[in-house]
Amino acid sequence: MTISSTTMDQALPRHVGIIMDGNGRWAERQGKPRVWGHKKGVDAVRRAVSFCRRLNIPSLTLFAFSSENWRRPEDEVSSLMELFMFVLQKEIKLLHKNQVRLKIIGDLSRFSTKLQLKIAEAESLTAGNTGLTLNVAANYGGRWDIAQAAQELARQVAAGTLQADDIDEKLLASHIQMHDQPELDLMIRTGGDIRISNFLLWQAAYAELLFIDTLWPDFDDQVFADAIASFVSRERRFGCTGAQIRELAAATVQG
Repeated sequence: MTISSTTMDQALPRHVGIIMDGNGRWAERQGKPRVWGHKKGVDAVRRAVSFCRRLNIPSLTLFAFSSENWRRPEDEVSSLMELFMFVLQKEIKLLHKNQVRLKIIGDLSRFSTKLQLKIAEAESLTAGNTGLTLNVAANYGGRWDIAQAAQELARQVAAGTLQADDIDEKLLASHIQMHDQPELDLMIRTGGDIRISNFLLWQAAYAELLFIDTLWPDFDDQVFADAIASFVSRERRFGCTGAQIRELAAATVQG
């Protein structure tokens, strides 16, 4: 499946999230250590960013390191932290040149002071950019995201600046990560597993889910194009019937 001119005329996703799975298995198949797969995965990140920029997709969120990944072997975690630092330093100037706005989402308090400083510098440098927003989820978990939003509202209630009865879905959503960006439209998981692994639990409420066997280092433009084509071929109903959606679409065109 490829993106045809007809497909391109249809609504593309405005926010894509990707669980970048399969780096370790890819490396093992090459007879290499797992960290080699993570390094090759950086090339796939570059391709994904470039692809989204070309299609004018406003937001891309990549699951780089989950709050559960600390359980991995110590040497692998250490290598991942070093790689994160290296990539930040190497890639940030090009991202800035290409008007990409970088946001790191997650609980950053567990990272080293040096890494936290580099993250702050990278975000500050690109804060005014108006192109693609690239969100990198690091030490992130969907449950943590919801909990931190609830904690912030609880603090406001305790301080007397907010009434508990005033807390609703909209207010809670305003404290969830990426609340100022488009709703998540498409979540892709590479590597063959069929689960979302605590990624963007709140944001994925109405997202289309796509699970593919491709390992992350092999994720290229063609694979991404196939994913987009799958997305635009689906009928998104948001609780309505298919007939209601078609009537609404027809009325929009006529209007």
